Amino acid sequence: MFRKIKNLIHLFEAQIAVASFRNPGAKLKIIGVTGTDGKTTTVHMIGHILKSAGYRVAILSSIGASIDGDFVETGFHTTTPSSRYIQKFLSDCASKRVEYVVLEVTSHALDQHRVAGINFEVAVLTNITHEHLDYHKNIKNYIRSKAKLFKNAKTSILNYDDASYNHIKRFIPGRIFTYSLFQATDFNMRKVKLSIPLEGRFNLSNALAAMAVSELVGVPENVILRALSKFNGIPGRLERIDHGQRFKVYVDFAHTPNGISSSLTALKKKTKGRVIAVFGAAGKRDISKRPLMGQAASSVADVVILTAEDPRGEDVASIMSQIASGSKKAGGKLGKNLFKIANRSEAIEYAIGTLAKSGDTVVLLGKGHEKSINMDGKRELPWSDQKEASRAILRKIRYA
Repeated sequence: MFRKIKNLIHLFEAQIAVASFRNPGAKLKIIGVTGTDGKTTTVHMIGHILKSAGYRVAILSSIGASIDGDFVETGFHTTTPSSRYIQKFLSDCASKRVEYVVLEVTSHALDQHRVAGINFEVAVLTNITHEHLDYHKNIKNYIRSKAKLFKNAKTSILNYDDASYNHIKRFIPGRIFTYSLFQATDFNMRKVKLSIPLEGRFNLSNALAAMAVSELVGVPENVILRALSKFNGIPGRLERIDHGQRFKVYVDFAHTPNGISSSLTALKKKTKGRVIAVFGAAGKRDISKRPLMGQAASSVADVVILTAEDPRGEDVASIMSQIASGSKKAGGKLGKNLFKIANRSEAIEYAIGTLAKSGDTVVLLGKGHEKSINMDGKRELPWSDQKEASRAILRKIRYA
């Protein structure tokens, strides 16, 4: 009951925000992207294609916001900001004569009506996997929250390959287009020779989603394919850190069981030596996914180092133990190759400075693009996996 009342307040706040800024969304063509994994990359792929086609474009995603190429600050750990922020952002877009706005929309934002009053030209779903069940309580509620995006969309695009497809399509009115890596859907790999300079099959799926959106708004296929072939990714999404070392190091935002499995599988295929994964789980967040994260990592990686990832005052040792319990479900094959190092800096140093050898791949998961870490639940401390990785690599090279 309390949550329903709170969400009604959120709806009222959203309505006030729309009225206060005189419904700026009505002057724009807005594209919404939701999903558990892949939505940030898909948002930026769409934005890249539209810019390549000559449109003035704005983007709002978990790695930040931009209006026609100008950066806009959104704050720490923010994907979809408050309804007032969004309406101000749209107002700024309209005043700068932006044509398309691409929004990354979370399930929390949808449940809390942060995008209420926005009519979407196109809405797309990447996938729905295990995440945020501390908030949504069960997968059915999670799917229903995601489905809210499509109720105010002219056109809906769904991932036919995802297990959620048959469940979510029942909640979506109007015309649905589908995309697939394997099946003969509206947009699929059989119809088009899609090539992107990014690792992982999951990124091909993201690219198909971006292609579907772009074609439906009128961008020619040759422009789309050329743009995607030059899309080099975004910060913190399988971002390679290279200082000439004889092993590979990547920083990735994957923090769900599916995301971890997808990233590690993609890297495993291109690694001659061992895959060394460094990650943790956020404190005061979905506890039920922690063993699943451990199971996913242990099923693919050769070495796993558990560490802190925004513990927010929760005991790091307890979080690591919960993740480690999933390793047993993966057959416990890691044995002595499962480590627990609570200090994230020390964990990264151990992975790179001590363990990594020629031909290995080290991947730092969970923080990605983020520039802060929350240890005590009160303060955001400066942090960068990229900087920590670079320091460790350069120290190793210096003393080799």
